[in-house]
Amino acid sequence: MTAILIRGAAHLLTMDDARRELTGADVLTRDGVIAEIGHDLSHDGPVIDASGCVVTPGLVNTHHHLYQSLTRAVPGGQDALLFGWLQTLYPIWAQFTPEHMFTSAQVGLAELALSGCTMSSDHLYLFPNGARLEDTIHAAAELGIRFHPTRGAMSIGQSAGGLPPDVLVEDETAILEDCIRVIDAFHDPKPDAMCRVGVAPCSPFSVSRDLMRDAALLARDKKVMMHTHLAENDEDIAYSLETFGCRPGQYAQELGWVGRDVWHAHCVKLDPSEIALFAETGTGVAHCPCSNCRLGSGIAPVTSMRAAGVPVGLGVDGSASNDAGNLVLEARQAMLLQRVAQGAEAMSARTALEIATRGGADVLGRPECGRIAVGCRADIAIWDVSGVTAAGSWDPAALLLAGPTTVRDLIVEGRAVVRDGQITTLNLSSVVARQNRMARALREAM
Repeated sequence: MTAILIRGAAHLLTMDDARRELTGADVLTRDGVIAEIGHDLSHDGPVIDASGCVVTPGLVNTHHHLYQSLTRAVPGGQDALLFGWLQTLYPIWAQFTPEHMFTSAQVGLAELALSGCTMSSDHLYLFPNGARLEDTIHAAAELGIRFHPTRGAMSIGQSAGGLPPDVLVEDETAILEDCIRVIDAFHDPKPDAMCRVGVAPCSPFSVSRDLMRDAALLARDKKVMMHTHLAENDEDIAYSLETFGCRPGQYAQELGWVGRDVWHAHCVKLDPSEIALFAETGTGVAHCPCSNCRLGSGIAPVTSMRAAGVPVGLGVDGSASNDAGNLVLEARQAMLLQRVAQGAEAMSARTALEIATRGGADVLGRPECGRIAVGCRADIAIWDVSGVTAAGSWDPAALLLAGPTTVRDLIVEGRAVVRDGQITTLNLSSVVARQNRMARALREAM
């Protein structure tokens, strides 16, 4: 693999253990690894000029539903709370095919890459019409982004008192068997892994206790991570109390869903005892501020979580509830919401960027990512701060206060995925055109 020298970064935000910030610094990558950091490094190969740029670790997205990029701004779901929003969209998603899954994943991942994201998880929990998890895995491999797909599932349909229509639920034995299949076929535990598979029943209101428990046992036997939705809004809490007789945190604990190999999406309504539980067990949280605003779910207590020691990363969530997938804007929203809730000193721009980089990498169990340090993976974002969005900024390194929302260059595992603001690995305009044709056909069919 060719070595690359990133030369003369105006500001290098390493997010290493010392949180070093360097000016005029170089970063040398070799064989997908950061080999050297310093000034005036010598190199005979390709050079990327980073003068006038802020260089950061690649951002990390810890929660997404990539298939939803085909259903943005759907009428009937635009102004609904979570449960009503889901009931509007389930019938549309039931029409999806493997091609819909593949194309929507291409679009969603490309959007993330342009916003500085080098690694993303995905929570795919419905498989209509022959769709499979590898539809998204192949899309990520083609784009070149580091990918953590999770094999989700729904097993309790409306006829059994659940929220999803029966056509979208699966037999629980078949779910577990397919989890084993995709883990064996695609999961890579090595430090340079481009694909790691997780196990992810959709939510407490769409699967049984038995499936939650069995999924945890399977995941730990296979040594993979576990993911689900938890405590997203007041409806979620009410359902848990009425159905299970306990709060979501206690439900998760009883079924084995806490620990360093677990991360939960949203957690907007965690109470102090649940925050303490997550801190004690090292259970991670994917904070999705834009989606939480869009669905009226509330403001997650991120400041309290971090103060207690809960691992927290950022997630853009699905593009039917965000409805964007721009991770740097998600980081800015996280910062602003904590200030709204807790005061202007609650979260700095650098803290929000830390959550979006090393915070997310740690939640996904990837401490070799999310920081620029010798020996870490070469996942790097280069932001041109010479344009109008940062004009007049006294502190260009405060990227979330005044700066671009699209990267100039993005390096993943030492390879250029974005160069000069353009995706290099696929014809994005063609993919977008195909996605729009699909969306029109779905709309006409409904």
